[in-house]
Amino acid sequence: MTSPDVLVRVSTARGVTTLTLDSPHNRNALSTGLMTQLLAGLADAVADDAVRVIVLDHTGPVFCSGADLKETAAAYASGTVPAGMLGDVLAALWECPKPVLARVAGPARAGGLGLIAAADLAVCADEATFAFTEVRIGVIPAVISATVLPRLHPRAAAELYLTGDTFDGRRAAEIGLVTAAVPADGLDAAVSRYCDSLVRGAPGALAGAKELLRRPGTAELRAELARLSALSTGYFLSDEGREGVTAFREKRPARWVPALDV
Repeated sequence: MTSPDVLVRVSTARGVTTLTLDSPHNRNALSTGLMTQLLAGLADAVADDAVRVIVLDHTGPVFCSGADLKETAAAYASGTVPAGMLGDVLAALWECPKPVLARVAGPARAGGLGLIAAADLAVCADEATFAFTEVRIGVIPAVISATVLPRLHPRAAAELYLTGDTFDGRRAAEIGLVTAAVPADGLDAAVSRYCDSLVRGAPGALAGAKELLRRPGTAELRAELARLSALSTGYFLSDEGREGVTAFREKRPARWVPALDV
């Protein structure tokens, strides 16, 4: 029986290690515990020569809901927020010498989109939904910009960052957030096809090809993530950030939302 403390499950078969986000009680939110276990799982997969491909998967209907706002609210007194750790996770995914494929069967929000963008390949179900919801809780998509903006078309990035509107899997594929969107009943087959292709590549050649594809480079990415993490923390600790997190948890409009005419 799986321990309730296990937030990321690990399984390996035929050279493919699957890291499954397994925290459905909070919609696979990016808590400190989940991010710590995800980093450990990645490190173990990289160190294992038998592992050729890494798949990022999820349990429950939601891929990842973004930052753990309950943990964030509890951390305000300390002057730090869990979102600061996300940069380490994105860097580990981006720098991973082995191909990383995200399997997205359900919604992803905010920080969850950073995980998807950090993966080399991402396949989602057509009906999966996505949104950069940060501005609606008084913060900005700072840290994830390091991986998201190199993927997105600039006009789409401006629209979706500023509005926070929801979009579907087909739009995600059109704007470059995911590699492909497929019918839900074809998702596993699509992931398997990519894995079958990836394991045919020589490990050293795959790592070298990934190095060619990395923009920005490793050093630049680390520096940018450090800057963006500090920026993100500042917004979470701001008056607007605190109000936005509180309003979200209390299921009410934030105080900056204009009252609707009756």
